[in-house]
Amino acid sequence: MRGDGTTPARIPGPPVADDGATAIVAAGGLHNYQLMLHAEYGPVVRFPLPGADLAVSVADPVLLEATAGIDKRPEKLFEFLAPLQESGNLQTIPADEHGPWRRVMLSVLAGRPSHEAHFARFTALTAELADRWAERAAHGPVKLQKDLSELSLRMICEYALGSGLDSDESAGRVVTAFEDVLTEHLARLYHVDAPGTGEGGASRADDALAYLRATVDRVLAAHRANPAEADRSDMIAALVAAGESPARIRDSVLMTMLAAHHTTGVAISWTLYLLSRHPDEAERVAAETDRVLGDRDVPEYGDLKKLTYLDSVLRESMRLYPPGPYGAREATEDLIIGEYAVPAGTTIFYPFWAVHMNPEYWPEPHRFDPGRFTPEASAGRPRFAYIPFGLGPRSCEGSVLAMVEAQLVLAILLKRFRFRPTAGQNVTPIERFVLWAAEDIRMDLTPR
Repeated sequence: MRGDGTTPARIPGPPVADDGATAIVAAGGLHNYQLMLHAEYGPVVRFPLPGADLAVSVADPVLLEATAGIDKRPEKLFEFLAPLQESGNLQTIPADEHGPWRRVMLSVLAGRPSHEAHFARFTALTAELADRWAERAAHGPVKLQKDLSELSLRMICEYALGSGLDSDESAGRVVTAFEDVLTEHLARLYHVDAPGTGEGGASRADDALAYLRATVDRVLAAHRANPAEADRSDMIAALVAAGESPARIRDSVLMTMLAAHHTTGVAISWTLYLLSRHPDEAERVAAETDRVLGDRDVPEYGDLKKLTYLDSVLRESMRLYPPGPYGAREATEDLIIGEYAVPAGTTIFYPFWAVHMNPEYWPEPHRFDPGRFTPEASAGRPRFAYIPFGLGPRSCEGSVLAMVEAQLVLAILLKRFRFRPTAGQNVTPIERFVLWAAEDIRMDLTPR
């Protein structure tokens, strides 16, 4: 059966009054809008999406199977990343370029030997943060997202770039710079006011991008000066060996820094937030870390697979607060999605958060229940019912590394501290490339 070009208009959805930006802003962001759409119209919805005209959103994991092989992202929808991509947008490069590039990235990011090789340094960085938190705890709350995003940024620099940032201040400045670039370009996409200008009339985003490029140039220069010190776990070395151009290497570095520090940092933050709201679950995780680690303050790499309840807690946290709440593909051929024929060229919207909230597969979906991820509870669940790292050939290359980092950080912090939400704060998820808490998440710490 082939689409006739009018099929998407017959899919249920809201009236098409504009490009959708007004409705998205009114809902408080695309992350909220997708939940509202599927609650009202069902598992398959068509809606106007800025940069994509009409999109078809699919919140049923069984129906997602029809889209799993797509290796194309909508170019216009990802134009906001163009400032970071001088060699062509790595998010939207054609499949014949994307496949080889992805294999190189996976060889770096998904390899257990390189995880083990960097584990001691990851541990040291986390222990340093825990020590700073211990000193600060008596003087007021900590800000989870700020500190944990900086920590995960330092980790990815150590791991993938063969070089760490030289100070906590520079890590914080990189985090802020990425936010400035993405905030301005997302504002353009949704037709809202962008940030002001800096010195000489340059926008904050222009200044931030110049700083980011200079930071990466320093890393690349250090690599060129000491190539013998690089190994196959170094992303730069792997990309050089694969014959990638200097511009492509620079873009890959920037995208890896962006994706890794935001997603991992917020995943850990939301997990600690949920545990702080569920003290019984927090005590159960703490008891497991005590049992596995014994008198040690930090785990060894082999300990992670023994922390099974911590793993379930992390996965349930990413179900409730997926770091990246949505994704998109462009159909390269006509598709059948449920009862609808969807023509080639249609933007297929992946509402990860709405998929995770689908009550058919997640009873009482808003309830925090790590027991959902035991082997028994997971058996028979559709494979795309849980997709925090996306699906198909454009899924996250760094998913395995992200889980290692998050489990390590959580094990160390939950071994050292009890977490209690600071009184008087309102924790509100917002869309800022990832699912971010609007005013950060402040925690009062008590040493264990």
